[in-house]
Amino acid sequence: MRPYGDTTGDGMVQVSFTLPVSHDKRAEGAAVQLANKMGIDPAMLVHAKPMSDGFTFFVVYGRVNHLVDLAAVQVVERDYPLLSAKEVNAVVKRRLRRKLSVVGACIGTDAHTVGIDAILNVKGIAGEKGLEYYRELKVSNLGAQVSVPELVEAARRERADAVLVSQVVTQRDAHLHNTREMSAAFREAMPAGRRPLLIVGGPRFDETMTAELGVDRIFGRGTTPGEVASYLVHALVTSREARG
Repeated sequence: MRPYGDTTGDGMVQVSFTLPVSHDKRAEGAAVQLANKMGIDPAMLVHAKPMSDGFTFFVVYGRVNHLVDLAAVQVVERDYPLLSAKEVNAVVKRRLRRKLSVVGACIGTDAHTVGIDAILNVKGIAGEKGLEYYRELKVSNLGAQVSVPELVEAARRERADAVLVSQVVTQRDAHLHNTREMSAAFREAMPAGRRPLLIVGGPRFDETMTAELGVDRIFGRGTTPGEVASYLVHALVTSREARG
């Protein structure tokens, strides 16, 4: 299939980007040239705005001839049931017989707590309450700019069943470097049988990279607290019982 713009199958797309050049006619021509090299032909410049000295933001609209093969798309499907807060509490209380301990943080220099707060804080996101609302979950939110050693120590102190890390800052792949550092630190600090579940989330993660990054689960944009809570029950209670 082809992208849809004005009519079915017309292949029309819209892209935005920034070039390190001051805004003038030559800069606009450079934006169109880039769009052509990306396979957009014809390319129409529909917006150009100076960002700061030497930088200009562009929006280009045009046609591509590329086809999308849905059969070749690889994604991580949810492989566990989505439970309500009441159901999560009931499973943890009945089968784990203690509170499930969760430690969350933004690590490295990342100071953007909006993601971790949306999952952990009682207020949650979009009308869905966060994990602090679940009475059978014990939640410790360490906040922003937490070092990896501090996270490992907190996980040990809280006897964490799961560690949740949010990474929003992605310049120079900081989110990937931080995640690899975290997973290596936990492998070194704790034996496999006593290591908490390692979960990372953020808008720029590829959910298929769990093995490469050394974590158990990656959640992308749009993840809800209920999805995370349901996964915790699945991974820490249901699956372990099935294996046992």
